[in-house]
Amino acid sequence: MAVSDSHGSADESQTTDIVEYAIDDKPPAGEAIPLGIQHLLAMFLSTVALPIVIAGAIGVGQSDTTFLLQMALLVAGIATIVQAYPIGPVGARLPIVMGTSAIFVAPLIDVGNTFGLAAIFGAVILAAPVEIALGYFIDDLRGLFPPLVTGIVVMLVGLTLIPVAMDYAAGGPGSPTYGAPANVGLAALVFLIAVGVNQFFDGFLRMTSVLVAVVVGYLAAAPLGLLDLSGVASAGWLAFPIPLRYGVEFHPSAIIVVAFAYVITAIETIGDVSGTTESVGRDATGEELKGGLVADGVMSAVAGVFGAFPNTSFSQNAGLISFTGVASRYVVAICGVFLVILGFVPKVAAVVAAMPNPVLGGAAIVLFGMIFSVGVRILTRGARLTQRNLTIIATSIVLGLGVEVRPDVLSSLPSDLQLLAGSGLIAGGVTALVLNVVLPSDDDLVADDPAAVAAETEGGASD
Repeated sequence: MAVSDSHGSADESQTTDIVEYAIDDKPPAGEAIPLGIQHLLAMFLSTVALPIVIAGAIGVGQSDTTFLLQMALLVAGIATIVQAYPIGPVGARLPIVMGTSAIFVAPLIDVGNTFGLAAIFGAVILAAPVEIALGYFIDDLRGLFPPLVTGIVVMLVGLTLIPVAMDYAAGGPGSPTYGAPANVGLAALVFLIAVGVNQFFDGFLRMTSVLVAVVVGYLAAAPLGLLDLSGVASAGWLAFPIPLRYGVEFHPSAIIVVAFAYVITAIETIGDVSGTTESVGRDATGEELKGGLVADGVMSAVAGVFGAFPNTSFSQNAGLISFTGVASRYVVAICGVFLVILGFVPKVAAVVAAMPNPVLGGAAIVLFGMIFSVGVRILTRGARLTQRNLTIIATSIVLGLGVEVRPDVLSSLPSDLQLLAGSGLIAGGVTALVLNVVLPSDDDLVADDPAAVAAETEGGASD
């Protein structure tokens, strides 16, 4: 039965019998603190892994990686608190945990390798209003992004990150021991533990299966000589953020690539906001959707100023709310406070930044593979596999992967155009978006030739 105090909503708590604490409830500290730590553990690996992957892929040194990681934790904490306890229109007033978005990994690596770190933060800041605008006009624009389009784009996010995961599993890009048995074996250990714990255990252990695998891999790396903790000793115990530490540069192509990623991550946030309110038995309101998206955009711009990568809502924490029945935004705010504290402690960031590449690679294979699987689920649940839709899927995936695995095909283009056309997310995503608008819909075909549509949809999957 739902438990509600004077701060809780009776309507929310009575809509479903699995809600232990409704959105406005405040559990006692003895419960709220461990529940907040549970949210921290559920999102921690993804939050720390993605900045490390981006930094390593663009050649950032260990001290700068530690700083980037520190800022990722700090901004994630502030953004989480703002989502739970809004500032004006910024925030959904919901238990939404924020962190570095996987949607941005491949685009930011492309931008960083082409223009440098300053261009990444310039694009992150200048493109952020795209998601803010989406928040204000979401009711008018949602029709452009049906499950067919969003599923394809999310699938492409996972597919384009596979080479990154494999490089780390082999020892890291440019490593002199690339592909060494010790590297591959350690990555395989992490991968197998993550899959095994996830499939053979239940409850919280299952939800933290990747984190468990990384901890085991981290410890196993020491006797193999793959763990270098020299940077931890030199890291301080307390440090403060430095705005624009790496400067900013503005390149039109970089801004367009990042802006498109903001559109995709907005779709993800819509799903997480809806999933969070569904856990208390109701649909998300327009104000909650708008507040969540605006907070995504505003806090991502803040992230760019302070040397962190864009933030978004974390789906695994929305799942944790559904699993535990604890929908209290107070609990999630406690998670945000812990993230802020960790963000001020460089030694913690340095310990995480010292994670051996094969350990990160083994985890990344699972994480990035799951992103692809989420895309498949979105597509198959929300779109029929008609001949039209299969054509859009095939064309978008082929073009998106094609420019990623064979970038030289665009070598004759100017560098700015190479960045745009060479992004698998852009090439495949724009193809899906345009074809979905241009090609006649199934409804149109029904009006013209019902027999043709019957033949076209034969064998297709319905949602």
